[in-house]
Amino acid sequence: VQLQASGGGEVQAGGSLRLSCAASTRTFSGYHMGWFRQAPGKDRELLATVSWKGGMTYYADSVRGRFTISRDDAKNTVDLQMRSLRPEDTAVYYCAASSARTDLEVTSSRYNYWGQGTNLTVSS
Repeated sequence: VQLQASGGGEVQAGGSLRLSCAASTRTFSGYHMGWFRQAPGKDRELLATVSWKGGMTYYADSVRGRFTISRDDAKNTVDLQMRSLRPEDTAVYYCAASSARTDLEVTSSRYNYWGQGTNLTVSS
């Protein structure tokens, strides 16, 4: 599975941005999809996941209520709509896929395919 994230950039605090991740696989619907981020000097953080059946989602406390993950199995894409952005959201954002046979995957180590990352800078 190859993943290509896009949509990053620079936005002012309070603004919105939508990230998109395109997957090159014929079996996209069989993967859990997740968005992660890593800020300079910090560990990678799991932000949001959507189950392979699309019916379940998970959000980290840091983004719940501000970010929305969605997937389109017909287009092989997973998006992250980000609102009310804060300077602390500045990071490199990654999409990832997990082939784990769980109902919803929130364990970072079980994501076995990663995109290249897209940068987000939120200015105050």
